[in-house]
Amino acid sequence: MTKNTRTGVVILCLIIALLTGLASGAGLFLRGDGSFEPVTSVRGEAYQMAVTGVYAYNAVRVVAEGIGWDIFTLVFAVPALLAALPALARGSLRGRLFALGILGYLLYQYLMYAVTWAFGPLFLLFVAIYALSLAAIVWIVSTIPLSELAERFSEGFPRRSMAALSFLLATLLLFMWLARIVSALGGEIQGMLYGQTTFVVQALDLGLIVPLVLFTGVTAWRGSPVGYLLCATVVVKAFAMAAAIAAMLLSAWAYEGTLEVVPLIIFATIAAVTVWLGTRMYRSLLPAPATG
Repeated sequence: MTKNTRTGVVILCLIIALLTGLASGAGLFLRGDGSFEPVTSVRGEAYQMAVTGVYAYNAVRVVAEGIGWDIFTLVFAVPALLAALPALARGSLRGRLFALGILGYLLYQYLMYAVTWAFGPLFLLFVAIYALSLAAIVWIVSTIPLSELAERFSEGFPRRSMAALSFLLATLLLFMWLARIVSALGGEIQGMLYGQTTFVVQALDLGLIVPLVLFTGVTAWRGSPVGYLLCATVVVKAFAMAAAIAAMLLSAWAYEGTLEVVPLIIFATIAAVTVWLGTRMYRSLLPAPATG
């Protein structure tokens, strides 16, 4: 990486971190007084709708889940991206791979926010964050020589373990969301859409996340260079997503008084496994070869 490229990447990631801090902070501290009113959607689904704050016009359950996401993003994702800036400034491969994982999490989160939340004052901010995150991902990936990537890791890189986890995640999402979709197609709408007209999160997961983790699993199992890139970045994103979902479930519990125990255990376990795998991956990264 040239000095100008390193500086540009650092500035872009700093802007993303600041915008994300603003968005997640607004979601936490400007969410209104908790007032809601009962409404019925155009699909005939009865639900409670928030009427104040930046997340007004959304189902109370969706707002509760969003608060969990916002807490995790503000407490973990933003500091993690800021912590990666010095490594990015040095052109560190470890720093670039880690930053890609965080940016992947932010890309997904704020794309989901932009198309899921009812239109409100944070809409343009959501669009800016996911658009800039995508630009940063493309820029950083363009600086990583894939043909040499496999040589930068030792034999301790857990590619087969990561492949197994990737296949497990794809299977989990497929069964979890297809069961929900089939139930809704059979007429069970109540408590399924939360006032929305379609399954936005499920569409994103089945159309983006499932293909990504399947491709990660296949390339990791085969030991192809792109597999190393995907493993080292997806493991960070997978941890962030699993931990954020666990936080979301706990936030919904605080609002509704009902804890979804099985999903909480599943995603907390995934978060723990990805920490273990990620630690092994980054420890297996070899020093950069001497030049000159």
